[in-house]
Amino acid sequence: MVEHPDVTAMRRAIELGERGRLSLSGTDPWVGCVLVADGQVVGEGGHDRDGGPHAEAVALEQAGRRARGSTAYVTLEPCNHEARTPPCTEALISAGVACVVVGVTDADPRVQGEGVDRLRNAGITVEVGVAATEVFDSLRPYLHHRAAGRPWCVLKAAVSLDGRTAAVDGTSQWITGPDARADGHRLRALSDAVVVGSGTALADRPALTVRDFDPRPSEPPLRVLLDARGRVPAVGPLFEVDVAPTLIMTTAAADPDAVREWKGAGAEVVELEGSPAGGVDLESALRVLHERRVLQALVEGGAAVHGSLAAADLADEVVLYVGGSALGPGGRPLFDGLSVPTLSDALRWSLTDVARVGTDARITWRRAV
Repeated sequence: MVEHPDVTAMRRAIELGERGRLSLSGTDPWVGCVLVADGQVVGEGGHDRDGGPHAEAVALEQAGRRARGSTAYVTLEPCNHEARTPPCTEALISAGVACVVVGVTDADPRVQGEGVDRLRNAGITVEVGVAATEVFDSLRPYLHHRAAGRPWCVLKAAVSLDGRTAAVDGTSQWITGPDARADGHRLRALSDAVVVGSGTALADRPALTVRDFDPRPSEPPLRVLLDARGRVPAVGPLFEVDVAPTLIMTTAAADPDAVREWKGAGAEVVELEGSPAGGVDLESALRVLHERRVLQALVEGGAAVHGSLAAADLADEVVLYVGGSALGPGGRPLFDGLSVPTLSDALRWSLTDVARVGTDARITWRRAV
């Protein structure tokens, strides 16, 4: 079956946009744009630098005079407001573009249809929704951040065939092989923050940095430790703040000496409300990350944090790396603290991807709708 030219052009725009995902920091969306005239691509570009030109401006500059009368394929609705760059709507209008095809409208309150309205009022034909599912998948963390007021929350874990994240004695290195671990660093690179609880920090002494993956993101992801009581000492890779920043979210119940040591080691400390279970209130934690311009938060454990996020309906995606071993009923579970009395009360996600990664499997699930 021959693909419609509009879909072909939009898929190319998605590809161009994705190239900028690792080079952008903060809340800028990774948008792509393709200009087509008389069936030929006359300009294309992506937004790939903080404060740099948006995708539409890059494509228009490349097209020059050939942009007049062309069709612009843009993954995200063009902006109609002045920020660090001029409005993309005005650039398209000034260039004489005849038609703009938009993948999805922008959930940012400063846009939300105003870009489409401005273009139509200027006499430009606008079509919305071409390859919308693929565009939404590409921009999902950004769109969720804008619409929900919190980051897209991805739970990641390595599990055995019987769903255990560690053996009875707490050992977990390594349930999966080197290829799966390297793929986990890809997830870190695509995330703005990597989150762990105090139990994981004590057991694994993680660095939470991006390794074994190229290209590296323009800025390392923020490392976030949830420690309500001050259990984790201010030593080890997590406190090497010259490598990557560390933010500790705690509560008033934390040991004051621990807080002083964290700050003395260079970590930032934020005190939040406690949860009924005695941990950090997770909704408050995600609101803080939203304010810190975190679009995607990768949560790497442990079982208590995963279980609390799932129980609070805050787990948007679950990525499991499944190794070919069995650890028995005494092993650590993926979710701890859940109470599900009957199958009808089960938490559910929808399967979106299954892939072989070396000798292991990667299974991705997203929030069921």
